[in-house]
Amino acid sequence: MSVLPRPLTDVDFDALPPEDGKRLELIDGELIVSPAPITDHQDLSLDVTLLIAPHVRTRRLGRVFVAPYDVRLTPYDTVQPDVVFVAGARVGIITPKRIEGAPDLVVEITSPDSRVRDRIRKFRLYEAAGVREYWYVDAQERTLTIYVLDEDGRYEAVPADGTHLRSAVLPDLEIDTAALFARPD
Repeated sequence: MSVLPRPLTDVDFDALPPEDGKRLELIDGELIVSPAPITDHQDLSLDVTLLIAPHVRTRRLGRVFVAPYDVRLTPYDTVQPDVVFVAGARVGIITPKRIEGAPDLVVEITSPDSRVRDRIRKFRLYEAAGVREYWYVDAQERTLTIYVLDEDGRYEAVPADGTHLRSAVLPDLEIDTAALFARPD
């Protein structure tokens, strides 16, 4: 007789010891352990944070967090998006330990080991949880795709205006993707 392991829950997740330099996430009850991000990932993470955080702060729109910071979406799903925004009207989901529920915007910046997970599993997870806007930043392809929930609760890609994209969740935020991916030599 074989015994199938049960899915892990947030209680199991909270009991795990920290993993130095590794990101721990729980997706569909499966523990995902990822290595520390690579240089391109970290460069983009900083650039995206510097794009979003000042915009949010000067307009007093809400709060911005960067990884590592837990976001518990369900008892079987605790993730660490690279950048997270919670609108001012919803800051009650922010606890001293983590965000409890769907943020308004999440940003995932891919690394070689996370491309499929970010593009498929997390896409579906964020969509089902009701995250209003999901930015998928592909570090290798040097692309940014912004997905916004439609009236049916499904993600729709925001069309680009040349190399510029606009956030639906962050008023007046325009992203110049060419500038975002430009790197000094």
